[in-house]
Amino acid sequence: QFCINYCNEKLQQLLIELTLKSEQEEYQVEGIQWEPIQYFNNKIICDLVEQKYKGIISILDEECLRPGEATDLTFLRRLEEKVPAHPHFLTHKLADQKTRKTMCRGDFRMLHYAGEVTYNVTGFLDKNNDLLYRNLKEVMSGSTNFIVKECFVTSELDTKRRPETVATQFKYSLAGLIDILMSKEPSYVRCIKPNDAKQPGRFDNVLVRHQVKYLGLMEHLRVRRAGFAYRRKFDAFLKRYKMLCPDTWPNWHGPASEGVARLVKHIGYKQEDYKMGKTKIFIRFPKTLFATEDAYQASKNALVARLQAKYKGKLQRGEFQKQKKAAIKIETCWRGIQARQDAGKRAWAVKVIKKFIKGFMLRNQPVCPENKDYLAFARYNYLTNLRKKLPKNVLDKKSWLKPPAFLATTSELLRKLQMRTLVRKYCRGMSAQRKLQMQQKVVASSLFKGKKDGYLQSVTKPFSDSRLREEDINPKALQLIRNERIKYGVPVIKYNRNGFKPRPRQLLLMQNKAYIVEEDKIKQKIEYSTLKGVSVSNLSDGVFVIHVPCENHKQKGDVILQCEHVFETVTKLCTMASKQNSFKIVQGSLKFTIEPGKEGIVDFTSGHESQVFKGKNGHLMVMTPRVKSR
Repeated sequence: QFCINYCNEKLQQLLIELTLKSEQEEYQVEGIQWEPIQYFNNKIICDLVEQKYKGIISILDEECLRPGEATDLTFLRRLEEKVPAHPHFLTHKLADQKTRKTMCRGDFRMLHYAGEVTYNVTGFLDKNNDLLYRNLKEVMSGSTNFIVKECFVTSELDTKRRPETVATQFKYSLAGLIDILMSKEPSYVRCIKPNDAKQPGRFDNVLVRHQVKYLGLMEHLRVRRAGFAYRRKFDAFLKRYKMLCPDTWPNWHGPASEGVARLVKHIGYKQEDYKMGKTKIFIRFPKTLFATEDAYQASKNALVARLQAKYKGKLQRGEFQKQKKAAIKIETCWRGIQARQDAGKRAWAVKVIKKFIKGFMLRNQPVCPENKDYLAFARYNYLTNLRKKLPKNVLDKKSWLKPPAFLATTSELLRKLQMRTLVRKYCRGMSAQRKLQMQQKVVASSLFKGKKDGYLQSVTKPFSDSRLREEDINPKALQLIRNERIKYGVPVIKYNRNGFKPRPRQLLLMQNKAYIVEEDKIKQKIEYSTLKGVSVSNLSDGVFVIHVPCENHKQKGDVILQCEHVFETVTKLCTMASKQNSFKIVQGSLKFTIEPGKEGIVDFTSGHESQVFKGKNGHLMVMTPRVKSR
C-alpha cells in the first residue's frame, strides 16, 4: 500500500506538470503572456519518500543492510531522527496528546495530496528484502516455459552486485514509467464507480465525492482553470454566439477574429475578463461564460419564437385568404337563398293578411271558407289569453276575460266550470275544524243576516271552540257536572227576573243540556228537549232570552243573559239544541215568563251609549248605539 500511494503521488505530480506544460505551450502558441498559477505542488511529498539518504526508502534500505540487530521499531526510530519536523510526516512520538489517541506506537502517518494515511511498520523490513537468491534465478531462467524464462533474464545473473531491495526496485521502475509518460501526449480517462451494489440508476454521492477527491481530479481542474477557464476557436465561438450581436447576425463576412472582437465588445466583456489569441479566445472566469450562455439561451428562445411567429403568420395568412374567398362565396349563395325565402314569405303574408281582413269583416256571419281561419285564430287567441288570466279564487267574479260575440256561450260554460273547480278545490283543502267553522257561519247567516245590527262586523271573526278554559271553571262545579263533556263555555251576565240585578255567571253547553254556573254552584239546568226557543233584539246589544217551560211554581222562568259574543253563543246553542226554527228576532220589546201566570217585558231602544237598567215602568231597559249594517 505504501508503494501504491507513492506511485499515485508521482503520477499526480506528473499530471500537474503535464497540465502546466500544455497550458504554457498553448499560451505561447496563441501569443498570450504566461501568468504564474498558484497550486499545491506535491513534490515535497515525493521527496519525503524518494530523496537520497534522507527519504523513507533510503532509510528503509539502510536498516535492511546495516549490521547488527535491525527491527521494524529501530526503523521507526531512525525515521523520527532523520525526519523529525516534516509537515507531511507524523509518528506517535512526534504527535500531540490528542493525535496520539488515534495512533499506535508502531505507526507513522503521511499526509498525501488526497488525505492522511496511517502505516504500521510491522513487516516493513521483511517485505523490503529481496530473498530470491542467485541460484534460484539460474534455475528459473533455464525453464522451458517461455513466460517464466522471460521473467528471469540471464543478463541479471552476470552482475556480481548485491540484489536491490523491493522499494528500490519499485522506485527505479516508477522512474522509468515517468520517463515514458513525459515523452507522450497525455489523454486523461478516469473511471468513477457510481455505487457499490452494481445497480443501474443509483448514484451514491458520498462514494463519488470520495473517488473524485482521492483521484486528484479537483487538483487537476484547479490547475487547468487557474489561468483561463475557457478557450475556444474563433470560428466556433462566433458560430455559436453570433446572434447576440446585430453586427454579426445573421452572417459575418469578415475575419473570424474581428467578428469575435465585435461580438465581445457588444456583449460587454471587460478587458480583464478575456484575452484574444491568434486562433482562440480565452475567457478567464466561468461566470463570464455562464452569463454569455444564459444570454445565448434567452436569445435563442426569442429567435425561435420569432421564426415560429413568422412561419405561423405566413401559414395563417394563406389559410385566411382561402377562408375569406370561401366565406364570400358562401355569403353570396346564402343571401340569394334568404332573398328568395323572404320574397316567398312576403307573398304568403299578403295572402294571409287579405284572408284575415275579409274574415274580420265577416266575423259575425255563420262559419264559411272566408271567415273560418279568422274565427279559429280569434278562438285560439281568446283561449290562450284566458288561460293566463283565470280567476284565482271563488270571490273573483269580475276578472273574467270578455269574449268575442261568437264565443259568448262557450265563455259562460267555461266560467261556470272554473267556478265549480275553484269551489271543489277550496272545499277539498278545508280542514275538519275549518269546515265546522264554515257550517256554524252558515247557520249564523241564516239566523242573523239582514235581521240584527252588527252581524256584518262579526262575519270575519272566526268562532272559538270555547271562551272558557278548564281552569276558569270551579273544580266543584266540574265535579257536579261529573263526566259530561263541555262543548262550549262562555262568561255571561244574568239578570234576575225580579229586580233585574246583574249577576256574573258562566254558561256551559253540553251535548244534551246547558248549565248556568255561579262559582261552585249550578244555578239552573236547561234540557235541550224542553227548550221552547231563543229570542234576541234586532239591535246591536248582546242580550238574549232563553225560553224554558214554566208549568208550576217550583220551576224557574225564562233566562235573561247578556254576552259579548252573542252571535257565536246563540248560534252554538241553536245548533246543539236543534232550535233554529224556534229562534226569534224581535223589534221594540220582548216578553218573557217570570213565573207561572206572570210575565215581564224587555224594551230595546237606541241611544248614545250602551246601558241596561230597570225602567220606571218596571221593564228591563236595554239601550244600544244604532248600527246600520246588518
